[in-house]
Amino acid sequence: MPPLLTARDISKHFATRLLFSGVSMQVDEGERIALIGPNGAGKSTLVKILAGLEEAEDGEILPRRGLISAYVPQADVFEEGATVRSAVVDALAQAAADGVIGHLHDAHEFEIAADMTIYRVGLGDLMDTACAKLSGGQRKRLSIARGLALEPDLLMLDEPTNHLDVEGIDWLEDVLRTGSFASIVVTHDRAFLEQTATRIVELSRAYPEGTFSVKGNYGEFLRRKGEFLDAQAEHERSLSNQVRDDLRWLSRGAKARRTKSKSRIDASYERMDQLAELRQRNATQKSARIDFTATGRETQKLLVGRGLRKSFGDKVLFESLDILLAPGSILGLMGPNGSGKSTLIRMLMGDLESDPPTAQMLKDDEDVKRSLPKSTPGLGTIQRADQLRMVLFSQHRTELDPDKTLGETLSPSDGVVYRGTMLHIATWAEMFLFTKAQLRTPIKNLSGGEQARVHIAKLMLEPADVLILDEPTNDLDLASLEVLEESLEEFPGAIVLVTHDRAMLDRLATNVLALDGEGGSRYFADYQQWHAITRAEEKARAKENAKPAKAEAAVSAPEPKPQAAAHAKKKLTFTEKHELDRMEESIEKAEARVSELQAEMGKPEVLADHKRLSEVGVKLGEAQKERDRLYARWAELEERV
Repeated sequence: MPPLLTARDISKHFATRLLFSGVSMQVDEGERIALIGPNGAGKSTLVKILAGLEEAEDGEILPRRGLISAYVPQADVFEEGATVRSAVVDALAQAAADGVIGHLHDAHEFEIAADMTIYRVGLGDLMDTACAKLSGGQRKRLSIARGLALEPDLLMLDEPTNHLDVEGIDWLEDVLRTGSFASIVVTHDRAFLEQTATRIVELSRAYPEGTFSVKGNYGEFLRRKGEFLDAQAEHERSLSNQVRDDLRWLSRGAKARRTKSKSRIDASYERMDQLAELRQRNATQKSARIDFTATGRETQKLLVGRGLRKSFGDKVLFESLDILLAPGSILGLMGPNGSGKSTLIRMLMGDLESDPPTAQMLKDDEDVKRSLPKSTPGLGTIQRADQLRMVLFSQHRTELDPDKTLGETLSPSDGVVYRGTMLHIATWAEMFLFTKAQLRTPIKNLSGGEQARVHIAKLMLEPADVLILDEPTNDLDLASLEVLEESLEEFPGAIVLVTHDRAMLDRLATNVLALDGEGGSRYFADYQQWHAITRAEEKARAKENAKPAKAEAAVSAPEPKPQAAAHAKKKLTFTEKHELDRMEESIEKAEARVSELQAEMGKPEVLADHKRLSEVGVKLGEAQKERDRLYARWAELEERV
């Protein structure tokens, strides 16, 4: 079969800046291509060109005859007044009118296809909801639904994970892995690159052909990229030595120059040009210098919140929530979209007050308050260390004025003071990979990743005891992500980290607070524990829901034929039957132990004692592992019944 899409020698400028040149790319059936690259390399522009939404200045795009492609942009834009259903129906109608699809012919068929797709993406309960009332994650699912409804051969998505929570990203990866279409995804999600991509293409001027393509996962890509860049650096060193010899040879006197071979002179100048190009390519591998400044405070309790509660109308986001931020701690804050993460952040920042405690909370508190230290805050209050300095990285970047220039945004003067040292604005900008010429560029003309680096540059000038980072990874390239993680690891204060980047959570979070949006909250030792437990609970729920169907099928199932009995699964032994009979009781005890330790972990006297908090956390982790083991063993024995 011919490829779905072929791009040859594509070039594009943005204003006066060259984005890429001579880029070629081929997409085959079933491929899941991840497109990565430095901020500002032109990834979004390249995908728009492949989707036919922008014109290339040079080169050609050759789609296979009859190719149906769908493009999902970064920004989710819907018509004013549109509902979930109408947004998909209108997209199908427009695609049919443009001749993009031919398998749907009238409004009735559009509605049927739209409804099927909406249920597929998990928005069936919101069919008639206005798009304006959807959360960021729901809007992204709806945008993806508009693409999936076309039944495309090729689905192209630009940074789709930016507004999806962790569960949403898992869902998207499953859609891509099980779909009958090829995909191109612009992303910096390292877990996606490792688990889902079948080929990784990096767009960067560091490569002679503009891209570097590797079949395989992220680990294989990094290995091959390292080998290529090492070879390119060695080539630069070798060519540099040759050019040095050429310069000595060319510098001889005028009389000697007349006898020199013209071909050798031309070859010398050609090597000089090659060396200049190689140096420029190798220099593009720089990464931003990110290093947050701490105040040096030695207080052990930076922030203590007790019995926090917040509701809007009849919806309770969280209640009876205790929180402790201490130096060196990194709290991963997780939960589905709309679960209250942003609300809790506003509460920690002091922009929002906790709701008063309920009667039940006050009653429960009577049993413990006598044993609490006098300094323990009351229910529904947050106690902050004296003159606590908190810095917020907002995912919305409202602090950036789009009409101001880069230079004006970084500093109103010609310099900045960083850790007591005066730096020229051009030097400060260079630390974040901006050139002197870019200082006059308006913020609105910078890419999303470049704006993220500007935001970080501003925050680095503010000494902090507590960093609250709300989706700091959005739009950052992989090199900047690595540097950001290293900086956060070394930050001596406390960090609250809200991110959909599973690799960052796994590496950094010293504990995880998960909100369910229905009033519940749970602490986990780390991201891996959260992932293991939530997956085990999902399987248990699915198994429980499947029991009635299994029983009904058993009643109507015919007797197995004698010859089939020889191939039946191995029957349970007497010991295993006894184990299965007692399994529900064992699981109940394990669940009770987990609940007991979770309750203990939330007690103010435990929160106030860092050593005791750590000990309880270890016990909780062990109890949760034992519970997960029992669930897995239960499923194993049930399979053989």
